[in-house]
Amino acid sequence: TQIITMELFKLAAQPRVDLGKKATKALRNQGLIPVVLNGGAIVELPYAGTLKPGEKIVEIGNGKGLITTDLVVSNDAVRKLVYTPDIFAVELDINGEKRMAVLKDLQFHPVKDTILHMDFLEVNDTKPIVMEVPVKLEGHAAGVKAGGKLNLSMKKLKVRAIYTAIPERLVINVDDLGLGKSLAVGDIHIDGLELVNAKNAVVCAVQLTRAARGAAAAAAK
Repeated sequence: TQIITMELFKLAAQPRVDLGKKATKALRNQGLIPVVLNGGAIVELPYAGTLKPGEKIVEIGNGKGLITTDLVVSNDAVRKLVYTPDIFAVELDINGEKRMAVLKDLQFHPVKDTILHMDFLEVNDTKPIVMEVPVKLEGHAAGVKAGGKLNLSMKKLKVRAIYTAIPERLVINVDDLGLGKSLAVGDIHIDGLELVNAKNAVVCAVQLTRAARGAAAAAAK
């Protein structure tokens, strides 16, 4: 296995203070997308501090609240972030203030396929997060050389780590994968990363093809 670091994506955002349906519709008509930045500071309630434009407190129980930030970004600015299989660490520039985040969720229009809403999670270099990372297979499986076919069952794996340790993709070497053999999540070990999918879930396998079965049967005679 090999680690390729996650790329940085810079995104300009502005605070959003008018959250009504009419204002949201007007934004979308201008090619803008409403965004929520989660993962902010947890504070005691009632909150005695001053909230910045776009910030609000979501009650989470036990006398505590979570500061979230409502933002707006342009449709054009997020195109290369959304319409790609790659994942990114996102540097949000909110009127000059830099906040690091990762993209957590997207809502698309059911008919037009335009983006209706985006959720980001604020990150730092101490708190682990869980993120789906694309899988890339490398090498030439021994089982394929013997006539089998390599199938990738899981195109993404869930990884838990601090965001600076999360790779752009998980590169898995399959050279030693024999005919009829599979590689499960529990077989993959990468320093500094925890894979949170079920350990017995099959990531890839070399399956016997009809030709390989025929050759094996002929050899057995």
